[in-house]
Amino acid sequence: MSENRRAAQIARTTNETDIALSFAVDGTGESRQDSGVPFLDHMLDLFTRHGHFDLTVKAKGDIEIDYHHTVEDIGICLGQALREALGDKKGIKRYGNAFVPMDDALAQVVIDISNRPHLEYRAAYPSPVVGQFPTELVHEFLWKFALEARINLHVILHYGHNTHHMIEAIFKALGRALDEATTIDPRVKGVPSTKGVL
Repeated sequence: MSENRRAAQIARTTNETDIALSFAVDGTGESRQDSGVPFLDHMLDLFTRHGHFDLTVKAKGDIEIDYHHTVEDIGICLGQALREALGDKKGIKRYGNAFVPMDDALAQVVIDISNRPHLEYRAAYPSPVVGQFPTELVHEFLWKFALEARINLHVILHYGHNTHHMIEAIFKALGRALDEATTIDPRVKGVPSTKGVL
């Protein structure tokens, strides 16, 4: 990780997937996705641009079976990259909250970079798939991301009736909430915790 730029690169190879991922917290919204899962690529692009991160994903997975392993493992890699990029977490705001509307849908994401992984996921969709993408994989991605990043992640889908719009609102809100939580606050001395460590 660069001393001047909070960034990390992760490589993960299993019998099911081969993933190379680079992530920069302090980015410009540069996004290059090639996962073999087009809907996930679209969502990661939104996440990256709304969070002002830089993210590159190159993945080959057993998508001839289904998308599960690829989506899960990208979530793992992104979480690991975030955790590595943040380092000792000194000076960060720690908490982030974002409401994002997308036409008919309204999503809220709240984050605590706490070193205590938890996902609270309150979302129900009118359709089990978007194109070829199973909506249950949104939970799988977010849970593995939160677990590996060791963050407390609350996702609340307040309402909506178009499944694509609903998931899109979640990923945009995720980017914006994470951007806020990872922002350096000059008023913070050390880490923002009474424990003295995150």
